[in-house]
Amino acid sequence: MKARYLILGMTVAATAAAGANQPLAIKVSPAVSFAPANLVIRTSVDPDVNNRSLEVVADGDDFYRASTVPLEGDRAAKTTQFEFRSLPPGEYRVTVVVTGADGRQRAIARAQAKVVESGAAR
Repeated sequence: MKARYLILGMTVAATAAAGANQPLAIKVSPAVSFAPANLVIRTSVDPDVNNRSLEVVADGDDFYRASTVPLEGDRAAKTTQFEFRSLPPGEYRVTVVVTGADGRQRAIARAQAKVVESGAAR
């Protein structure tokens, strides 16, 4: 079980590090938490005149949450923070997508998060 959490943590760290020189980076915290969890997703988007929207999705086996915000091209804030509250137990694939003026995906980043059932819930 400890090895699984270690691998999950390394995957999240690698995702954040890999995005360091990319037009889009993501950081999800906490990587592992107890239910009901509040998941904080921080995105970093290089401002570009063609950027129009930023979508964040947390997708688990039994739960889905998404949020989209408009971007003002090269005048958009570089960093945006999202918070998804009260996530139930499960493994979540977190995806962030930047969409351009033409409606196509310009950049995508992914991370993982795990919400475990607390002992009090049993």
